[in-house]
Amino acid sequence: MMTIAVLLILLVAVLHLYFLVLEMFLWTRPIGLKTFRNTLEKAETTRVLAANQGLYNGFLAAGLLWALQTQQWNVVLFFLGCVIVAAGYGAWSVSRRILYVQGVPAIAAMLAVLLAS
Repeated sequence: MMTIAVLLILLVAVLHLYFLVLEMFLWTRPIGLKTFRNTLEKAETTRVLAANQGLYNGFLAAGLLWALQTQQWNVVLFFLGCVIVAAGYGAWSVSRRILYVQGVPAIAAMLAVLLAS
């Protein structure tokens, strides 16, 4: 079960690194516009905000990878909890899609860690 937990944690971390790239570097590019269903005009005016979001996603990924590397499971659970709360807020305030893309993998990872402990 721990192998599944580790793979799910890595999935969540990689997703957040991908979000970092999308939000910090690709926000106004075609893939960023399509992913976030934005117009170029709206993307240009929100570029700095998106970069800030991307930075936070990078911190979540870094925290998960650091905690995983040091096998600090309570810290892994903390960062997964942060991801779940962010996904819930994003689902409520922006799009329900965020809950599925961001929240479900984090919930699965958290359950796997708890079951493996």
